[in-house]
Amino acid sequence: MALNKKPYKGCRDFFPKDMRVRDFLFSRMKKIAEEFAFEPYDGPLLEEVDLYKAKSGDELINDQIYSFTDRGNRHVAIRPEMTPTVARMVANVHKQESKPLRWYSIPNLMRYEKPQRGRVREHWQFNVDVFGAPTNLGEIEILSLIKNFLTSFGADQTMFSILLNDRKVVDAVFNNLLKLDKDSSYKLYKVIDKAKKVTAEKLDTMISEIISDDDQKTLFKSYLALNNFSQLNEFITANNIQDECLEFIHFSELVSQLDINDFIQYDPTIVRGLDYYTGVVFEIFDKHPDNNRAIAGGGAYANLLQIFNESPLAGVGFGLGDVTLKDFLETHNLLGDFSKPKNELFIVYTSETEEVASINLANNLRLQGLKVESNLGKMKFNKIFKLAETKGHNHVAIIEQKDDKINVQVKNLTERTTLDCQLTEFDKIISFIK
Repeated sequence: MALNKKPYKGCRDFFPKDMRVRDFLFSRMKKIAEEFAFEPYDGPLLEEVDLYKAKSGDELINDQIYSFTDRGNRHVAIRPEMTPTVARMVANVHKQESKPLRWYSIPNLMRYEKPQRGRVREHWQFNVDVFGAPTNLGEIEILSLIKNFLTSFGADQTMFSILLNDRKVVDAVFNNLLKLDKDSSYKLYKVIDKAKKVTAEKLDTMISEIISDDDQKTLFKSYLALNNFSQLNEFITANNIQDECLEFIHFSELVSQLDINDFIQYDPTIVRGLDYYTGVVFEIFDKHPDNNRAIAGGGAYANLLQIFNESPLAGVGFGLGDVTLKDFLETHNLLGDFSKPKNELFIVYTSETEEVASINLANNLRLQGLKVESNLGKMKFNKIFKLAETKGHNHVAIIEQKDDKINVQVKNLTERTTLDCQLTEFDKIISFIK
């Protein structure tokens, strides 16, 4: 029986045209991170399952990780997310490093998901994290980076929103107002996380399974109905939970004075599914009706290092997958055309007598930093320009021998201009192309 030529379900082959897109996205990720003075890091593809059990939540452990027992009888997993890994790494060095730590990575991750639009089993994710920043300032830095990153492609506030909430506010509602125990609070968190994905009737049923008192249900539904910071402040004041929500009140006041404010929207249903978040949580939401979904998310976590018996250290970060980013850009026609490679010069010759000259010219121009494709073998003249355009070249250099001399004719296929020069006149060729 012949082997299957398709990749494993939920994974992708990256042919050259796909790699052109991926390399472009990765380069833009690196560029924005380094503009904000973040430094790259990476970690192992395998981690002990206990690392995820400590903080990542039951859904990830029970349903989504690829785990196995290795030959040393260790229970390990292919990394499904990067935050536990970066927390482990930060736990090793944070005491001797100046704060805040500003780190980013683009790791390869795997989760046992049901493949669908925007969701695959293997993907790459842009992760950016700040550790040890003053209150609210790490969150502002992360949100500013996200805004700058998406707008750098040409996106604006009509295309995406940053929906956010604060887990401290939710905890105050659960603990101070609803008087829920830990188990009920956990269940209600899951209800909130699904609030926009189910019908009103289904939501009411889910709430009633946890909250039986009618007054408490009414209070909780009034919380879910909030849709801006002003309404939230009125709710906080009316229910006397100002002390518990003071940091978020200050955060909203700071945001209102910054250019990211146009992209920010308060949303009480944003709680994020992972259990380690303790403060501000957010999702970047695509407003286009053809892709109406969250494309990225993140939040603040203060206690993640405690699983390593370290003192609490403020952290905040986000993850943006390559699949959802590509979907967002394509939906809004912001990605550009990557159907052809982008090289600077196509060198051809029509007779075998110019073969060595062609190879030498190509190598010398490459040493000068030019992206050069040298055609491997002689070519008929009438095929040169069609092939060059198919390959995405803007310039063609044709090597010909005339009167015992080897000359080069360089053509700009866009502007229809021509340069005639000697084989060794590299500076002229580079100047003409650049």
